[in-house]
Amino acid sequence: MTIPAKKRHEEWMNDPTYREAYESIAPEFEMARELIAARARVGLSQAEVAVRMGTTQSVVARIESGRQKPSTRTLERYAQATGSILKIALVPAPKDGT
Repeated sequence: MTIPAKKRHEEWMNDPTYREAYESIAPEFEMARELIAARARVGLSQAEVAVRMGTTQSVVARIESGRQKPSTRTLERYAQATGSILKIALVPAPKDGT
């Protein structure tokens, strides 16, 4: 029997070590979701965004994966390529220090 990934994730979130690791990378995944959403809004492929940025599709894929933190300049180029405006915000941290 195969257990769906979402259910497995919910189970693993009960493990404090897993939860801490997952929550530590949440900002990277949030950025990745925002980038992919911007590209989807304008109906572009990664290859098309890459051409507009003057880079390669594999670079766009790495940026969107959330595994690497792009520079502000790269985010500006991505925003321009997708007809978006880059907005960076500082928000208060949760009271528990995380």
